[in-house]
Parts: sequence; structure tokens; C-alpha cells
Amino acid sequence: MATGTDIASLETRYMCSCQARGVPPNKQVMSALFKAKLKKAHHEVSSLVILLDDIKDTDFQPLLDLLTEVDLSEIDAVDIINRSVCILSWEYLLSLMRASSRKLRVVDLQDILFGKDFLLDLAQRGLPCQVLNLRSSHFRKLSMIGSFTRMHTLNLDFSASLTNFREDCFTYMPNLKFLSLCETRITNLWTTTAALTKLPSLVELRFQNFLQDDEARNHAASDRRNDYWDSGHTEISIHDEAPSVSGENIMYRLFNEEGQHLNNTDMDLDVSSETEDSSDDSEVDFSSQDRETSFMELLPDVPPGWGYLVNLQNEVSFGTLEMQDDEEPFFRLSDTRLPCITPKKCVSHNPSPICFQKFYREYMIASLPNLKILDNLPIRKVDREKAELIFSQKFELLPYKRKYKESVVSILQKRETRANHTRGISPRRKSQYFYSRSLSAAKVGSVPWPALSPLSIMGTTARDDRRSYRPRQFEYHPSDASLMVFGTLDGEVIVINHESEKVVSYIPSLGAMNSVLGLCWLKNYPSKVIAGSDNGSLRLYDIRVMPPTATGSHQSAGSIMFDDFDQLTSVHVNSTDELFLASGYSKHVALYDISSGRRLQVFDDMHQEHINVVKFAHHSPSIFATSSFDRDVKLWDLRQKPNQPCYTALSSRGNVMVCFSPDDQYLLVSAVDNEVKQLLAVDGRLHLDFSITSTGSSQNYTRSYYMNGRDYVISGSCDEHVVRICCAQTGRRLRDVSLEGKGSGASMFVQSLRGDPFRDFSMSVLAAYIRPSSNSEIVKVNLLASSDQDKGYSHARHSHPLASSGG
Repeated sequence: MATGTDIASLETRYMCSCQARGVPPNKQVMSALFKAKLKKAHHEVSSLVILLDDIKDTDFQPLLDLLTEVDLSEIDAVDIINRSVCILSWEYLLSLMRASSRKLRVVDLQDILFGKDFLLDLAQRGLPCQVLNLRSSHFRKLSMIGSFTRMHTLNLDFSASLTNFREDCFTYMPNLKFLSLCETRITNLWTTTAALTKLPSLVELRFQNFLQDDEARNHAASDRRNDYWDSGHTEISIHDEAPSVSGENIMYRLFNEEGQHLNNTDMDLDVSSETEDSSDDSEVDFSSQDRETSFMELLPDVPPGWGYLVNLQNEVSFGTLEMQDDEEPFFRLSDTRLPCITPKKCVSHNPSPICFQKFYREYMIASLPNLKILDNLPIRKVDREKAELIFSQKFELLPYKRKYKESVVSILQKRETRANHTRGISPRRKSQYFYSRSLSAAKVGSVPWPALSPLSIMGTTARDDRRSYRPRQFEYHPSDASLMVFGTLDGEVIVINHESEKVVSYIPSLGAMNSVLGLCWLKNYPSKVIAGSDNGSLRLYDIRVMPPTATGSHQSAGSIMFDDFDQLTSVHVNSTDELFLASGYSKHVALYDISSGRRLQVFDDMHQEHINVVKFAHHSPSIFATSSFDRDVKLWDLRQKPNQPCYTALSSRGNVMVCFSPDDQYLLVSAVDNEVKQLLAVDGRLHLDFSITSTGSSQNYTRSYYMNGRDYVISGSCDEHVVRICCAQTGRRLRDVSLEGKGSGASMFVQSLRGDPFRDFSMSVLAAYIRPSSNSEIVKVNLLASSDQDKGYSHARHSHPLASSGG
């Protein structure tokens, strides 16, 4: 039986190839061949280890000839390693990695050396290796859609740009068993598990290094000087296919604590993608901006199974979490009496943000039934039972308590079968409402990545130029499903058809208005809207007489002026369109008569601190609620001249927002830093606490509204880029929607949001961004439609929005 080309013959052919091309044999390649020959002589695994640090472009062609013949040789495996520097061009590197299609085993790279084009080519075309180590990669949204059919281990630790996954990023990794994503920026439980379910062989996953204290100390004191690449040692762990890699072989960049650039003092890289604007691509980020993740550990690599993790004493960790015997783990927050999933005494190293999501471990275990190990901890039967219980208590698998995913076609068939049933015993009758909810549940369940589209506004000037606006507040029209009004930081009021993205009416700043913080449509006179600015100006506009372009001829036409209300932040009209209220940076509330344009009364000292929002009830023209930073929410009745509130409800933090449910049965109260509660409107008793995790920031201003009538609550905060969707009757979390755009600086804050009153599971979000030079945007979100993979948008963030600037 043929054993293939012997290593000595490969060596001879390599030298001949070098001679034919007039280049000297590379010393590192010759050394690698010699070591492989020794291992074969000692009946060990004969691996050819190519260290890229010593390979130049002139070495490429002879080395390519060598690797092309490896598949038919007696060499058992090829490992391609990058320790610290590499001057080989990325096109040559990819050719070398793909030359050996059957024996390529380990590829260990630092991709900062190769740039964006290298990463995109690798992700889109794939690689025939078994182990891929891309620690500190610059993927932002992982989209590894190429063929990785042989790969069983993928390490993307310390990839500080990585925030999310493309929907099909793991589709072509059928044999991937081990995946590590420590200290990435991944946060979303829903999209993460949806992507990971595409990995049928996945048995071990980690987003953090979880060790018990004694084990951590033992590892810190251990001496791991054996060099795999010299000895051929294979670490015994949960699997035995891949080698362990010693600290001598892997060098990783270290972020300093101020979040500066990667240290590059030992090299002068000429990589164009380091400084280029990556706004045209959302998958890879080589921007030169400061990293939000401010460190990396300088650690030896470990077996791809991570069963025997090293924890050196000089490790820089991300908020080490120690739990004593009398404390609960940070993710064990339920009152269930099942045993705790995690050992009582353990230390978390290098966690990704997803690890700090409430019930993270339970959610992952319940969502990935084939997983055996999570964060270095085995998943026992009792762990899985507890996870399933927690999941059922705290999360909705599908909307409206649907327990099983159904296809839209199946639901439609059932509906038609019921409608056409005329004989025999009639099946249990279901209402049309039941089927519409089922259809919504089916669509939401099939769309892990909902459609997000920024509202594009066409030109509105006399020349019809395309221009950019700075929206600051917005409201859907109460009766026309296509209309929306928004006010800008420049004092403009613009009515837009958000379906066609065409301006219907444009009201320029008249010199008196600054940032428009208060907007409210009249319900019985749907062409009229009240706008208030932060300098106190208040006007009623009739959009029928306001043209879509700024002509300068309608400065006062179609508008009514009201007395100013200083430092205004909120306006709201009652149900009969007779009165409206204004509040702001004061303890007072003003009442106005719409028909006469007069201010009727000012109610003094309704709170101890300024009143962020005032809201009338939807159906009672005299009932309204106020919320203040004094932590009180109060209900008032105009019929009582309001001297005393009907009742007062107390929050533990300052209140940012209050609103009535569409049927006026509940009050939804949002206080600073994700304190969201639902009260009974009749007497202020607590009905539901949504228990959203706090960030610890006193500047994290939270706003919440209803969606799908009063069925669901959407909540977002100005320090976070996520919208949380919870059932308004049970409090169970349905989903989080992460708002991200393309290129560098794509993270954003949720400044305000509204549920679409005409479309189920649809909303719009006013997003403020990282880059101060960029404008805010109104982003439409549709949970029933899948995101367009080809669409994206650049985002940058303004400075913090004011706590009390409208809702």
C-alpha cells in the first residue's frame, strides 16, 4: 500500500523549486521539514509547522509548491502559525492556507496584520483547516459563509469589534464542536442563539472563562513550558483531535486601560484598511477609533476544547466576579428551589457582555439542547431542568404564549379548513383574532434578525435639495397609518409619509423655536398638531396649509400661538381636543384652551422636582398623570381643580416617562436605569415589575411605550443600544432588538421610541449616535420581516440626551 511521498523527497523538491526561482531555501521551512522528519522517525504525529513570521513574499512560490504536494505525502498535518509579525501579503497567505486541502490542521493568526480584504476573503470562501484561531479579529458582524466543513474548533476570543452574527454565518460549519467568544462585544441572547442553532455538532461554548477559585489558583501557579510545536504533545481534553499550544507560540496584542490602539511599537504596518473609512462595509471594522474594550490578556493558548484552561497571574480580566458560599451567582435570580446551575465558588474571567444578561446561562442551556459544556462548566441534567423552568418563567418563546413554531402556510390552512367546515362535528372554533395572533407569532418566530431601516427624508427646500435633518422628537399620526410628524433640534416641524419617505408638510423654524421637544396630534382634527420647543414656544399648526417645501410664504399661515411655557419638555392634548397640558424644567404644569389659544391656569408645585412628562388619559378628558425626578408618579383630575393628586406612586429612582395603556387600564412608568413598572391606573397599585437589569448609571434615562395595543411593552435607554420587548401581562421577555449600523462608530443610544399604532410588532426608534458630527435618525423596526443583508447604515452618537426632553 502506497504511503505517499516521503519527507526527504519533499525536502529535495522544495530545494529544487527554490533553485529554479533563484531564491535561497527559507531556513524556517527547512527547520520545519527536519522536525517533521524526526517526528516521523520516532513514530509521532508528523506535523509541518510553518511560522509566518519568517516567510517573505519571495519565499511564496517554492513554499506553495511544497504545500501543494503535502496532501500526497507522509506528512500527517500542516499547521500555519503567526506569532507576532508577518510581512507576507494577504493574497499569498490565503493561497498557502488553501494549498493543502486535506491535511491543514491548525491556522493561528493575528488578523490585524492582514487587513479587511483578507478577512472578507477568508469568511466568504472558507478554509479547509480543523482549528482556526483568530483571536483579536476585526470582524464586527460575523459572516463566515464560506466552506469550513473540516473545522471543529473556532477561537475568536478578544475580538473587540465583534457585536453580532449574520443569520447564515454558521451554516457551513457542520462539524464545529468547540467555539470560544470570550471578551467579544456580543450582547443579544436571541440573535446569538439563533445563529448557534445552525451548528449541529456544537458541544462546547464559552463567552467567559469560568473556574472555581482553587482551580484558578492552581492554573496560575502551573508551569506550562512544554512546547507542542517541538514535542508533538497533544493535550488530553474533552476531545483529542487538536493540539495544545504553548505560550511561546502565541503572542497577543494588549489593549491599555485607556482603550488606546493596539500596541504596534515593534512594527510599522502599512495596512490601508487600518485607517480607511469602513462605512461601506458592516462586517469588518479596522477603524482607528479608540476601542471600547480596553484590554486583552497575554496568555498562552489552550486546547481548543478548553477543558484545561490556563490562568496566568499577570492576566488582565474583565471585572472578575467572585461568589462566596453565602451568595447567589449573578445569573441565578429566580426564587426557584432547584439546585444552582453554577458552583457556588467560582471566578469569571474575560466575560463578554452577554454574560451579564439576566438568566444568560439558563437561556443558553434551554436554547441549545445539544450543548454539553458552557463557559468551562459541564451542563448536568439538573442544570437543564432548572434552565427550562427559568426559561418558561422569564421568557416568551413566541408571542402570545404560543409554545411551538408553526409555519404561516400551516396556520392559513387551519383557518381555511375551519371556515369551510360545514358537515360533521365542528372543530373547536377559533376567532379571527386567534389566527391573526398565531400568524404574528409564526412570523416573529421565523425572523431572529428583524428588519431595521432608517427613515430617509427627501429634500424639502425650495430647490428640492436633499438635506439632512436632526430629529429630536416624533409621533405617529393617530388615524393615518402612513403619517408621522417629527421635530428637529433646529426648530423645524416636518410631517412625513414614512411609507413613501416623502415630506407632506414642512414647517421651518420661525426664529423663535429651538429644539422641538413636545409634539401631539389632535385626534378629532387630524390635520392639526401642537409643537413646543425647549425655549417655551408653543404653536398649533394645520398641516393642510403647510406645503412640503420651505417657500418662505407661510411664516404664520395656518398656525396659532400660545403663551410661552419656559423650559418646556412635554405637551399632551386631552381626548376631546379641547385642552392641552405643558410641563418642563419646573415643578409646574400649565393648562391651555385650544379653541381660544389662551392659557387657562398654571398648577404650581405639583412635584418636588421638575416634571419630565405629563400625559392625559386616552378616554377621560379630565384625567392626567405626571412623572417627576422626585421619584413620584401622580394621577390628577381637572374636575378637582387639581389641588391634591388622586394618588401618588413612588419609584426608587427619578421618573423619566409615564403613559396610559390604550384602554386606560394601566399606567406604564419608566424611571432612570431600566426601572420599568406597570401600575393599575385606578389606584396606582403595582401590577407588574419588568425587572430589567440596571446598568448602574444615573444617566441611563429609560423610556417605555406600548406596542400591539396594550399587549407588549417596548423599552429603551439612552446609555444602551437595545430595545427590550416584554409581554405586558406576564412581564416575560419576548426579545431584544439590537440597533447597529455599518462601519466604525456604529453603536447607538435609544433616545426615544414609539410602537406603531397600526402595525403589529412594528415600532420606530429615535437613535442618537457615537460620533457627535452625525445626526440622529429615526429607525423603523419590523419584527415580522427579516433584515435585508445588503442594507445597512452608518451610525454615530450625539452626546447624552436630556433626561426630561419629551418622551
